[in-house]
Amino acid sequence: MQRITITIDDDLLETIDKISTQRGYASRSETLRDLVRDALTRAQPTIDGEAGCYAALTYVYEHETRDLSRRLTSAQHSHYDLSVSTLHVHIDGHDCLEISVLKGKAAEIKAFADRVVTQRGVRFGNLHLIPADHGADHREMHSHD
Repeated sequence: MQRITITIDDDLLETIDKISTQRGYASRSETLRDLVRDALTRAQPTIDGEAGCYAALTYVYEHETRDLSRRLTSAQHSHYDLSVSTLHVHIDGHDCLEISVLKGKAAEIKAFADRVVTQRGVRFGNLHLIPADHGADHREMHSHD
């Protein structure tokens, strides 16, 4: 691990300290490491299609859209091997939020996510990919003995 010195304006440092307090980090260094990791994950233009990864697929859909619930369930069952868990939330009388945790090859996860979020009646679809090897680096730096 390397030690670095940075120059940062007061407002940005205050924001970092707020994030640190809100999330419960033990130090600014931990906060900055996780913020950089998050930025790297978001900045990755692509993850190799054959690479193993985890993913969170979130989307809102209108459950009254004709046949949509059945089509979404069918898509999930057709890709059961990718699914780790799904959380279903009733937002109101018309809309549902689903959050699916997925694990598999990046290309397969992306294809599944595209199939889901492009269905008529699905809104606010978002896929967040996390390289499978990313977790090992994070665990080493955050061992909680």
